[in-house]
Amino acid sequence: MTRLTMNQLRAQIEEMLEEPVTIGEDDNLIDIGLDSMRAMNLAMRWEEAGVPLDFTDLAEAPTLRELWTMLDARQP
Repeated sequence: MTRLTMNQLRAQIEEMLEEPVTIGEDDNLIDIGLDSMRAMNLAMRWEEAGVPLDFTDLAEAPTLRELWTMLDARQP
């Protein structure tokens, strides 16, 4: 598996949102439309790619920067 980059992470989240938006590193993902169903879908995608990350982790890392830090540390 190729390591996920922050830009790829951003693109995956932006793809899940209903409205087109560019996510800044310190934007709160929930505030810009990442609801629980979309967050669970992303967590499942990352889990299938070998990155142990679940919905609870997403709730604890509400910004792109925080989520990236957590996800990057867990990548194989």
